[in-house]
Amino acid sequence: MTSPDAREPGAPDAGSAGDGTPDAAEAAGFARPTGATGPFDPPERARPAVVAPPPPSPAQQAAFGRPAAVAGSFAGDRPSPPARPVLPPPPEAVLRAFRAPAGQAGLQEPPGGRPGRRRTSAGPWWKPDARSDPWRDPHAPAALTGPAVFEEESAQEGPVVVDRKGRRKLRLRDLTVRLAALVVLAVLLAGVLGGGVGYLLTREASETPLLAPGTTLSETDDAVTREAGSVSDIAADVAPAVVSIEVRIGEVGATGSGVVVDGEGGYIVTNNHVVSGADGVDGAEIRAVFSDGTGSEARIVGRDPASDIAVVKVERPGLVTASLGSVDDVVVGDPVVAIGSPLGLAGTVTSGIVSALDRPVRLAGEGSDTNAVISAVQTDAPINPGNSGGALVDATGAVIGINTAIASLGGGSVGLGFAIPIDTARGIAEQLIATGSAVHASLGVSTRSVTDGARNGALVLNVEPGSAAAEAGVQEQDVVIRVDDQEVGSSEELVVAVDSHRPGDVVTLELIRGGSSTTVQATLDQA
Repeated sequence: MTSPDAREPGAPDAGSAGDGTPDAAEAAGFARPTGATGPFDPPERARPAVVAPPPPSPAQQAAFGRPAAVAGSFAGDRPSPPARPVLPPPPEAVLRAFRAPAGQAGLQEPPGGRPGRRRTSAGPWWKPDARSDPWRDPHAPAALTGPAVFEEESAQEGPVVVDRKGRRKLRLRDLTVRLAALVVLAVLLAGVLGGGVGYLLTREASETPLLAPGTTLSETDDAVTREAGSVSDIAADVAPAVVSIEVRIGEVGATGSGVVVDGEGGYIVTNNHVVSGADGVDGAEIRAVFSDGTGSEARIVGRDPASDIAVVKVERPGLVTASLGSVDDVVVGDPVVAIGSPLGLAGTVTSGIVSALDRPVRLAGEGSDTNAVISAVQTDAPINPGNSGGALVDATGAVIGINTAIASLGGGSVGLGFAIPIDTARGIAEQLIATGSAVHASLGVSTRSVTDGARNGALVLNVEPGSAAAEAGVQEQDVVIRVDDQEVGSSEELVVAVDSHRPGDVVTLELIRGGSSTTVQATLDQA
């Protein structure tokens, strides 16, 4: 209850004086009784007599009693705590800012002065229910009641009302019986309608018979126009000259592809890694399966692991011979067609373009003695295992490469296929048909690719004694950067540059030695 000085002013009611002073009747009702002083104490009530607790038992005295040698409190021997430090006096600046003005003591008065004491009927003491208010009756008994629940009664007329957030809601208790019945009927009608539509849409049509003898479906007589040079035209011309090579060693079999390069003699060019596993193995069988489904036994004429080219021969004259072209006339972007037997699917045709030329690629087939570096024709025509040895054909139908390898993360085609240029394959095949072996030039060095950030080259790691490089004065730690007019940027490019020559050719090597450039002449040996 607040002090009379803190009450807010209010208009006097009918039972008080105009200045806020209560009249005599109200004062008599709440005045202190005659002769009473001090606070209104509640009436004396009889208190229950205090019963002394029973004396402790001997066991309790032994457990909780004071030891015989101890007198007084247990803290008698504790050291006394140190005296509290005396706080220093406040600074003079603080005293000047907060002390009372001269001639005054205690708290300062507010700027407008202390307001006068007023007592009005609006104060909490002079409310009309003061006589029955239990908080003003010290003798009023205490009692527990239920929690204070305030029901919010909405004065809005339903059934559509607006809540405190401005949202419109439907109050169901205000719906009339007629309107509620209409809502129920609408829901039932919607359910019946939806069920009927679902039944009509999902029911099986049993009105007409399942079979209709004599039915004729429509067809068109318009023929497909195939222009000359299209993929279909190229495939029709070249596919008869491409064969499947089936190799069986005991219970193990593999499939590759091949290209007929001499139909009268029965010579077929393929990859070395396709047939190398069957060479010299008793019981091994090699068969060439042609586009018409017939097959013939094939014998190995010769193999060249250094170029991954091999030639096999079948005793079947009159074969369709492929037309061999040249990569000299090919440019990046030219359309190409790949024909072979990927994954054993004979006669498969895919198409794409030439993605790059003169791409150095190192070949090393698993289970084969192939160890070659080729200057490959790169294509995005899909090539998969089994395409090896097949034909890469240009738009004129001429073979420009022998498909031999792919670059893949999972073993399948990702648009990076590589073919041995037909110029290289033709030269190796002619040597194999003539002599059974192929001859390659050799420099006699072991190298690895290096770069100094500005220029790439092939670092010489080892020089074979008596080799062409040793006779030319090539030393270890030399970096080869050019062979004749062909730049060398890696160890693979050095192998390709040397292999493009024949044994006995004299080549000019440009070397980086000790930070300076020098040139030497080397006469290539036979590998």
